[in-house]
Amino acid sequence: MKVGAITVGQAPRVDVTKDILPILGENIELIQAGALDGMSKEELKGIEPQEGDYVLVSRLRDGSSVRFAERHILPRLQAAIDKLTAEGAELILMLCTGEFPPELRAEVPLLYPCRLLDGIVPAVAPRGRIGVVVPDISQKEQNIRRWDGIVSEVTVAAASPYADMAGIKAVAGELRALDVDVLILDCIGYTQEMKELLRKETGKKILLPRTVLARVVRELVD
Repeated sequence: MKVGAITVGQAPRVDVTKDILPILGENIELIQAGALDGMSKEELKGIEPQEGDYVLVSRLRDGSSVRFAERHILPRLQAAIDKLTAEGAELILMLCTGEFPPELRAEVPLLYPCRLLDGIVPAVAPRGRIGVVVPDISQKEQNIRRWDGIVSEVTVAAASPYADMAGIKAVAGELRALDVDVLILDCIGYTQEMKELLRKETGKKILLPRTVLARVVRELVD
């Protein structure tokens, strides 16, 4: 079975596939596309976020990270959806935990991690208290708004998944002191290794979106 995967950055996302391919299994052929594929460093400067923009952070092909405004990439995301569908994808994964407008359309099921988390988090957070780790502090307010109405209390901390593990370890002290039901590593860039470090440092339950997404796909195709 062909499954498509779209990154809001540049494909291929080898950093993500190392954790999800073992879950997806050998009978899945994963094909990828990226919203920023083919864009130069100069072009990327033209999509940097301004005040009021919905901010996304993703990985480039060279392993570096980039911040940009979601509004600039929506047509490119649609083109990526169309490309993967034309290549035979029967299911498409959005390799980003951000929220996206309903205008994006697909002829096959399109799985958004944010929508999966909307259902899972209330089920595993009985008191409605969560901690959220995001890549950049500029995403704090949009994440507070994102969880408003889903949970009763959210604390947001920032640590880039595209730097070394020191950032995760540094934020662990802040998170350890929180009285929360669950922590969410709210970016597809966070790794299984980062989850394990954070669990060791905080002793808390943690949701990792990339593996949540892969396990849902496995359930659908079994």
